[in-house]
Amino acid sequence: MSTARDTNEAAFEKKLLVSVIPPDHAYRKLNRLINFDTIAASLEKTYSHLGQKGIPAVRGLKALLLQFWEDYSDRQMEAAVRENLAIRWFCGFSLIEKTPDHSYFGKFRKRIGTQHFADIFNSINEQLRKEGLFGNIFYFIDASTIITKSALWEERDRAIKDGHDKLNNLIVKDYAADKQARWGAKSKKNIWFGYKRHTAVDMRYGLITKTTITPANVLDYQVVEQICPKEGYIFMDKLYDTKDTDKKIRASGCSPGTIRKNNNPSKNYDLDRWRSHMRMPYESTFSKLPKRARYRGKTKVAFQNFGESISYNLKKALHYLPQTAYL
Repeated sequence: MSTARDTNEAAFEKKLLVSVIPPDHAYRKLNRLINFDTIAASLEKTYSHLGQKGIPAVRGLKALLLQFWEDYSDRQMEAAVRENLAIRWFCGFSLIEKTPDHSYFGKFRKRIGTQHFADIFNSINEQLRKEGLFGNIFYFIDASTIITKSALWEERDRAIKDGHDKLNNLIVKDYAADKQARWGAKSKKNIWFGYKRHTAVDMRYGLITKTTITPANVLDYQVVEQICPKEGYIFMDKLYDTKDTDKKIRASGCSPGTIRKNNNPSKNYDLDRWRSHMRMPYESTFSKLPKRARYRGKTKVAFQNFGESISYNLKKALHYLPQTAYL
């Protein structure tokens, strides 16, 4: 039963938070834009016995999304929820409530799982779609790097000691800490060890509509079916210029806008210059996404990818939606 003292304390806290967190703060806008309670409802069954007892699922979800939004480690997120008033408020903790420690966030990720997080990515996109942020006409498909480890000299030395000539993709799983990561290359100079992020970007406002993860040695065009929209015109670079890719794009109900290779007899230089000009502004999507893997293993890196993609889309949404959309 609440008392007059409780009421006064609540009123003071509300007044304090209003003064510290203004109406145009990104977290307030985000809280008004997305219905987190609806999205978190599906987590209750898996979340009810997780971590510190009594923390609602929606608080865990908000904390998880802000962790990717701010690029915090688990320990940094623990400190942020405890010390940052805006983050504490957004996650739903009062000024006197105990906040979760760093171990909570790892347990939450494990319980929520990658497939469920993919569903959350799609649910948030549906809410953004209702705001008119997806055009569903023109798309840009490309792949970018996620680096697991910069140098594998120790692993190479062990492989050579075991009688191998070099550390290549055939044997790297026997020596690397991440058994599913592989060597990948965009060119002779652009070589990395880890994964590829394959992404389809809606070209109305540059939001990510579909995304998936593969080991770095998987060729870009081999993943088209997994991220291809169901309609629209798809801009792609020369790495996607294959007959099989065109066939898959058309089978999905789309039209290929691929920049053709120079040895392709059907290449139209003027058309390809236009295609290159059209897709150029959206290449920044891939440069702004993190390049380092937080975790080991394809499933966990895919979880990271969905979190970073959600964060990217939400930041874009707050930038493009008018202020009246939050009122």
